[in-house]
Amino acid sequence: MIRVLLADDQELVRAGFRLILELADLEVVGEARDGAEAVELARELDPDVVLMDVRMPRMDGLEATRRITQTSDTRVVVLTTFELDEYVFGALRAGASGFLLKDIDPPDLLSAVRVVAAGEALLAPRLTRRLIEAFVAQERAAPGPRPDGAIAELTPREREVLMLVGRGLSNAEIADELVLSPLTAKTHVARLFQKLDARDRAQLVVLAYETGLVIPGER
Repeated sequence: MIRVLLADDQELVRAGFRLILELADLEVVGEARDGAEAVELARELDPDVVLMDVRMPRMDGLEATRRITQTSDTRVVVLTTFELDEYVFGALRAGASGFLLKDIDPPDLLSAVRVVAAGEALLAPRLTRRLIEAFVAQERAAPGPRPDGAIAELTPREREVLMLVGRGLSNAEIADELVLSPLTAKTHVARLFQKLDARDRAQLVVLAYETGLVIPGER
């Protein structure tokens, strides 16, 4: 059974998510009212997935996400009422596996929790890509360091694969695009995780945009 921790400062929101999850036989192991409590409960209860609000007292969802993902295998999905939210982008950079709007339909919520618990990232929704594009473009408008050194050791083929991951392609689609076997494509992606110290595909997508392999707005 998938074990879920809820982190939101609004009791009504937590109650609604709990009801949806438990009706689908997913186990809600705890509820946190702020980011600090979320970190404590995540360490104590070791859930598979944390549904994390972005704006909370004491500690926001960004810092809580960073602390949880740096010290455990627990996956974090951030929750927001706005699709383009700088805090959400920060959470993705901090290790979140994706984000959901709070008004998500129950079947989509359940699907998202199961996808993340299985080790995948919530990259299919176009909103996630729009979010990453918007804030990487914003950061590039102002001078600042770019993590180009992170990809310096990649082979040309690995850079190609990273670019395609950044565009949202699955392993099977990458294999088709580069005329590779599915196993070879999967191996290249696994090497990217290792070389770039990336937790999941969400972080690979962010890196692909930040390093310029994928240009915001480009298809």
